[in-house]
Amino acid sequence: MLKKIYKIIIIPYTLFLLYLMFLGMGRFQYEDNLITVEPVFSTIKFIRGAMSWKDIVMIVIGNIVMFIPFGFLGWVFTRLRDLKTLIFTFVSAITIVEALQYFTRMGIFEVDDILLNTLGVYLGWILCRFIEKRFSY
Repeated sequence: MLKKIYKIIIIPYTLFLLYLMFLGMGRFQYEDNLITVEPVFSTIKFIRGAMSWKDIVMIVIGNIVMFIPFGFLGWVFTRLRDLKTLIFTFVSAITIVEALQYFTRMGIFEVDDILLNTLGVYLGWILCRFIEKRFSY
């Protein structure tokens, strides 16, 4: 039952995330193409300079939590049950999305986003394996 619900919800959820990444949350088109390639340090810098904990949770934790559902993609595409294949496929896809943000200037190409989003997928994959073992899916 859970797998059937997931298969129905994942496409609208993906479209919703793409909306957030390009148009939502007060996005606007930057005048220049922006890129942040300092892994981890740029996130630490952001946390130190954040105005509130709400900003930190929304951006940093959100970049992890919002991508947990993609750890379950093995339920839709059986070859993505393998962690290496899932991570390679996801990193390729999210890099393309980040590049599109860069080229359209509707966001910033951030290496930290790729890392945090991938951590979310990994946590989702672990959760998926736990659910399958616990409930014999």
